[in-house]
Amino acid sequence: MKLVFATQNQNKIKEVRLLLPAKFELLSLKDIGCFEDIPETEPTLEGNAILKAQYVYDHYGYPGFADDTGLLVEALNGAPGVFSARYAGDQKNSEDNIDKILSKLKGIDNRKACFITVIALKTYNQLHLFKGEVKGNIEQQRRGNNGFGYDPIFRPEGYIETFAEMSVLLKNEISHRGRALKKLRAHLHGVKSI
Repeated sequence: MKLVFATQNQNKIKEVRLLLPAKFELLSLKDIGCFEDIPETEPTLEGNAILKAQYVYDHYGYPGFADDTGLLVEALNGAPGVFSARYAGDQKNSEDNIDKILSKLKGIDNRKACFITVIALKTYNQLHLFKGEVKGNIEQQRRGNNGFGYDPIFRPEGYIETFAEMSVLLKNEISHRGRALKKLRAHLHGVKSI
């Protein structure tokens, strides 16, 4: 069964491919010929995930899922939140986003943050939502070369490594996206058709 993951991010595709049941062939937006940037105009993570999954279904006819992820920093009143990917501008540059967070937290002791991922699964007759969350802290500087996005500055609770210092397998096990994907995977195991 073919299932589209509504993302252009090849790092996400690699992570997700490892987690889905073997009966599903995971396709990216590129695989279905979708090269447009699907607008994320909703004010919530849930809304943006639904919007992207529905877009693929409406325009390409494929069942699939989309995620939206936000980094919520306590000292920044929950920012960047739904604007995490474009926190430093519409160019969606991870390095610029990290620089902006580190600059805003300079001299602030409270480094508490959490990552939240919401996945919307749109099939031919249903819509399901799956949520994953992980709490942690923002480091003073970048550490590690793995992962993507804010991974070099986010250290999950109970670990000394940032996400960017962890193996993909460990990150998938404990991350916000990994937790949401486990719920998606459990749902898909019981699905006979989509």
